[in-house]
Amino acid sequence: MNNSPIKVLLIDDDEDDYILIREWLREFQVAGCELEWVKNYETARDAIAQHQHDIYLVDYRLGQHNGLELLQEAMNNGYTCPFILLTGQGDREIDIEAMKVGAVDYLEKSQLTAPLLERSIRYAIERKQTEAKIRQQAALLDVATDAIFVHDLDNQISYWNKAAEYLYGWKAEEALTKKTQNLWQEKDLSKLSAALQILMKNGCWEGELYQVTKDDQEIIVESRWTLVPQLGYQAPSILVVNTNITQKKLLESQLLRTQRLESIGTLASGIAHDLNNVLTPILMTAQLLETQVKEERSQRLIPILTANAKRGANLVKQVLSFTRGLDSDNSSSLVKHSLLQLKHLLIEIQQIIKETFPKSIEVITEIPQNLWTVSGDTTQLHQVLMNLCVNARDAMPNGGTLKITAENLLVDENYAQMHIDAQVGPYIIITITDNGIGIPPVILDRIFEPFFTTKELGKGTGLGLSTVLGILKNHHGFINVYSEEKKGSQFKVYLPAKDTPEILETTEISWPQGNQELILVVDDEAAICDITKISLENYNYRVITARDGIEAIALYVEHRDEISLVLTDMGMPRMDGLTSIRTMQKINPNVKVIAISGLGTTDKVNAAYGLGVKDFLSKPYTANQLLQSISTVLNH
Repeated sequence: MNNSPIKVLLIDDDEDDYILIREWLREFQVAGCELEWVKNYETARDAIAQHQHDIYLVDYRLGQHNGLELLQEAMNNGYTCPFILLTGQGDREIDIEAMKVGAVDYLEKSQLTAPLLERSIRYAIERKQTEAKIRQQAALLDVATDAIFVHDLDNQISYWNKAAEYLYGWKAEEALTKKTQNLWQEKDLSKLSAALQILMKNGCWEGELYQVTKDDQEIIVESRWTLVPQLGYQAPSILVVNTNITQKKLLESQLLRTQRLESIGTLASGIAHDLNNVLTPILMTAQLLETQVKEERSQRLIPILTANAKRGANLVKQVLSFTRGLDSDNSSSLVKHSLLQLKHLLIEIQQIIKETFPKSIEVITEIPQNLWTVSGDTTQLHQVLMNLCVNARDAMPNGGTLKITAENLLVDENYAQMHIDAQVGPYIIITITDNGIGIPPVILDRIFEPFFTTKELGKGTGLGLSTVLGILKNHHGFINVYSEEKKGSQFKVYLPAKDTPEILETTEISWPQGNQELILVVDDEAAICDITKISLENYNYRVITARDGIEAIALYVEHRDEISLVLTDMGMPRMDGLTSIRTMQKINPNVKVIAISGLGTTDKVNAAYGLGVKDFLSKPYTANQLLQSISTVLNH
């Protein structure tokens, strides 16, 4: 406190009380006071309006009125100077009511002494100064970006800053009249109860809360609570600082999902490699038998074998599409892209759907004429869209509406920041919407995992959506899913757009037979060596085989002048394909090589082409694909 005298206004209709209080003020040991006295309610009201006093001593009885009425009127008019209520006799109800109205203290005249009055006045002045500092600090809190508010143990709000207004949608004047449960919804009340117990025990708590705001927006906040202990007559309260981390958690979730899929992809790629080595000889053998078997019964069985071999090969390709998609920047060379106008593809899919889907499903399409072009693989994008449409069909067993729309979108920096896979630039969005059963939130994060399916045994492999994800990543695109149980799902496919015209694909040509060229086939899988040898010999090539790189080098040295082409696997024991190719090139820099891999990862492809190989085949391959590659390399 400074040395200036405290200006005191006594409001009391009893002159004896005035004289007594005047004498007590003179006895004060620390605080110096200047006393002014008014006798009635009206005069007191005018004096208070002048704002010339530091504190008011108000007698409860003021003729027709009372001190509580005067205090209430002053508070309603926004006066902030402290009031002390004086009562003739101790009346607990009056004392409590005085504190509720806003008095800083109440004193019983019969028990009053100079030291007690001095202590009460000093406390009131100090409290006024403290509240002024708090108001200054509160003004600073309004600048903070975190939502800061205070509520009592009954959840009644007593302070609400500007950031809280922005986060929850309630203005301060609205919030100060409500309790916390009326301002937002807590999605986990048990967590809230546990947090309160920790707060009361330790004095503080922090954690994440899931809430719903005034505008029904779901948010995640990082919340810090501090228990503010009882001060004077004020009950304990809770200071809350909430940071909106909704966007941060969304990005973390996307990142964790990507990391989880990468781990699963590593496992899936290993399985795919082994399956490719198994399926390659099966597929080639089936195709070979188709041209050689004459017996009628066997001829009927061979198409079954061929169809199931191709089905297995396609299944493996789905796995590889998924695993390659996890590293789309490095895998683009594995897919041959061309400029496409998606409206043609969408029209084709619409026709297929209308012809094959149940009549109980209504199909609606909205495809603008000015749709941009994309760089992509027609077959793979067809697979993506058909897969999503089939899933939509399965989600509507009793019929419904399937809607397919396409639109151009220019992604800006703000949009890109909210989607971890998006880049600034033009995109085409293809949206597939159904009003089916929807996807439960508990499994929404897992739907793109390979081998995860909610369909019955035999009705789904769990590779559909993982393949969709892989293909889109190969095309530098991404996908978003919105779903609500019993209300349907919406899949949004984003593909980078181009501003160049579409290039039409060329038709496939047939490949001639060989001219007795000698080909060295190198693979550690005996079945692949054997069936490749038989297939090529049927097309007028000569073939020698090796089981690993060391054997291949020995055969190449022996037959160097005769060998026209080397067909070698990249992953073999003892000596791998890359080492074999380097060694052969030292023997003959002009050696022609076609590299083969059961797992055509980009590093293998780039390494092989870096050594000068003429072509690269991914297992499983058909006899026609092999003949096409050989013919191209030999005639190059």
